[in-house]
Amino acid sequence: MIRHFARRLALVLVCANVLAACSDTARTSTGPLMTTSDSYCSLDGMSLADYPGPKAQIHYAQGEPELFCDTVEMFSTYLQTVQQKSIVAVYVNDMAHNDWDHPDGQWIDARTAFYVAGSKRRGSMGPTLASFSQQADAAAFASKEGGEVLAFDQVTPDRVTLDGGVLKDRAM
Repeated sequence: MIRHFARRLALVLVCANVLAACSDTARTSTGPLMTTSDSYCSLDGMSLADYPGPKAQIHYAQGEPELFCDTVEMFSTYLQTVQQKSIVAVYVNDMAHNDWDHPDGQWIDARTAFYVAGSKRRGSMGPTLASFSQQADAAAFASKEGGEVLAFDQVTPDRVTLDGGVLKDRAM
């Protein structure tokens, strides 16, 4: 009887350890979520599928990933929360391999991507940062659509204000 109980206890402990290991792995080695027509922005509830331009996602060590309908929203959140939450991954669409009006995948590591700021193309929040895995693709986009090519670390808070420029627009 005691031997039977000990075996069951050992089996329960092994299963608990396996489940704990799987849970920890999921938090630290996550890939990008595939978005659908039912994917909504974590900040404002907007449907990702309803708006043009690159999308983004941030994955944290604790809690659910956040989805963004625009790279500007992701950067604004990232630059505010980088000291507050443990971020394990950040993804953006590679716009060299996506339709601008309906991006649907080709997720890349946002931290190694290149961005075009100040182009004529607009995202869900107006001016956006077009994201590319290759610097040459970003440069080609900037040549055609205008703007400046930046690395991830060159994006500063003043480039990602969420007011759409309204507060700075003196022509209104």
